[in-house]
Amino acid sequence: MGTVYALFVGIDDYPAPQRGLRGAVNDVEAAAALLGALARGPFEPRLLRNGEATTDGVVAALRDHLGAAGPGDTALFWFSGHGTDFEAVLPLHRRTEATGRYQALVCADSPREGGRPLADKELGGLLEEVAARGAHVAAVLDCCFSGGATRASVPAGVIARYAPPATWWQAPAAQRGLTGAAGTSTARHVLLAAGRLDELSYERDFDGVPHGVFTYALLAAVRAAGPGATYRDVLAAAHCAVQTERADQHPVLFPPAPGGPADRPFLGGTVARTRAPHLLRHGPHGWEVDCGRVHGLSAHDPDGTEFTVTAPGASPRVVRVRAVHADRAEVDPVGPEPDRRRAHPVALSALALPPTRVRIETPDGSAAARAAAALLREVLASAGPGGGPAPLLRLTDDPASAAGHLLRVVVSPDRDGGLKAGVVRRDGSAAVPPLPLDGREDARRVADCLHHLTRWHQLFTLDNPSSPLKDLVRVEILPWTYDGPWSSDRPGPLLPDGSGEIVCRYGHAPTGRPREPWLSIRLHNRSATRTLWCVLLNLTDSHAAHTDLYPGHFIGPGRTGFALDDRPVALSVPAHRARPGAEVRDWLKLIVSEGELNTSPFHLPPWNLDAAGDRGAHRPGAHTVLRLTPPGRGDRDLGEARPQAPGQWTTRTIPLRTVIPDGNRPEQQAGSPF
Repeated sequence: MGTVYALFVGIDDYPAPQRGLRGAVNDVEAAAALLGALARGPFEPRLLRNGEATTDGVVAALRDHLGAAGPGDTALFWFSGHGTDFEAVLPLHRRTEATGRYQALVCADSPREGGRPLADKELGGLLEEVAARGAHVAAVLDCCFSGGATRASVPAGVIARYAPPATWWQAPAAQRGLTGAAGTSTARHVLLAAGRLDELSYERDFDGVPHGVFTYALLAAVRAAGPGATYRDVLAAAHCAVQTERADQHPVLFPPAPGGPADRPFLGGTVARTRAPHLLRHGPHGWEVDCGRVHGLSAHDPDGTEFTVTAPGASPRVVRVRAVHADRAEVDPVGPEPDRRRAHPVALSALALPPTRVRIETPDGSAAARAAAALLREVLASAGPGGGPAPLLRLTDDPASAAGHLLRVVVSPDRDGGLKAGVVRRDGSAAVPPLPLDGREDARRVADCLHHLTRWHQLFTLDNPSSPLKDLVRVEILPWTYDGPWSSDRPGPLLPDGSGEIVCRYGHAPTGRPREPWLSIRLHNRSATRTLWCVLLNLTDSHAAHTDLYPGHFIGPGRTGFALDDRPVALSVPAHRARPGAEVRDWLKLIVSEGELNTSPFHLPPWNLDAAGDRGAHRPGAHTVLRLTPPGRGDRDLGEARPQAPGQWTTRTIPLRTVIPDGNRPEQQAGSPF
């Protein structure tokens, strides 16, 4: 293990008229003591308390102390104190901040005349500077991030860590390093934040000692966590503890993408186990799994849906679903109750939804084809968690079955004398190229493919047409010219053609080579009163899915969110398919909710039989689950959040077709290059 460089900043004593705190210094001292004891290598802490933590002092310590971390080291920044927000002043930031405001840490001298807070844009840049040197970087922020609530709503004995913005903070903002361009690279640090952007962070006495509610919960989760627990694991446990204390405070994690820094062990290191597909945790309403209606579970008939604890070495424990909400499912343990202090990895082991029906056919009737079909049936019967049946698939012998999605697997000889499996949709079209089926490993790969296609189809068909949120968010797709974005004197939004698709054609670069079309994609919240959370899912014809274009932001009433922070979205045909007349399809699925959702289930890699490590690497149950992890999106500059849990939600799907024109096909030459 490398060295852990840790900077702890705790501020209780703020100058008048700002209200002081009582537990911030306690927070950082307790955190330094616990993390120093847990560090598996050298631990280099630095504490800035009260008056030591001026804005310039914190910035200098971030650069000098955390800046000493290099490859193999961990750099941790922990702040406990007041937080605030104020209006964004730079035109660039006003376009890319979905709420139009900066969030900031209030340092010891910030409230004084001429003082300044440490704004999120500046703090994020400082952390990224450390990460750019190769260190693993994490930040824990226990403070308020918005001015949406007042002290009048705070109960007696509970203090909100919020400071109202000073009038002089806005004017010099452009001179304080807040000049970052839109479209900065993906964050390389992980952030654990005490609450959403419009929420207060609270502190109170615990056994007579004042602490931040979030810090107290997080440290308890770290103590209870087992070896190798990730940031996602400890945040999930802390989230439930905070919710039990304060229903109006929702800790969040950034970045939410699976396989990123959030899935590294707390304080760094190498992940030694497979990431949990779902997490079971104990919250204010009892046991719950972070999987709900928007991820595919049915709220009408949850009986029969269950999850199984999958932690290495754990005795099998089953939890059964009793109620399904938009973002989570309430469950009851069967048998011994798990440890309430921890989050537990679980996998879907039974599903109440109609699964995909799979019919296996052997048209030539040969003994070899029948034997291969029998082997595939055997593999599917043991492809679920614990070696049981796959919950997303059901074998059927009824060729006319209309219950749920249907895939047919046609086993037949191939040209090399072996056998192949053709995966065919209900309409007879091939879902993927034929797959080899000459042994058990091939049968497992066919099972993997069936699971992958099922999950993609679930995402593609996800809908809630009766929601009152339907049509409140408009998706605009505009051409982005190569000398700048769309403006009022350039073409307007693209419209679907007669087939309902938006067709985007390659143009020609000055060199004469084909040039892919560039687009600007915008999400406009047309509601006059509602702040809505949006994610833009890109489904591809290679059966991939991702949220890279718009990974999950809150958009204020009448405001607009921009895909890729208003950078151009380039559509391209993959190199191995690029030729005149070639085309590919994408489907943009907008998901709108009243509150933030778990986006990990919305990620699928492209289906590729020959991907490195795929053949022979099957793990029972690996592709039978919905792949859920704790709710993500905790970066404070990503948009505003609502205090309530998500309730209403809706979707909209926009088909895109990208074409390389063929001079011999006039219909592909029509219209603009977009």
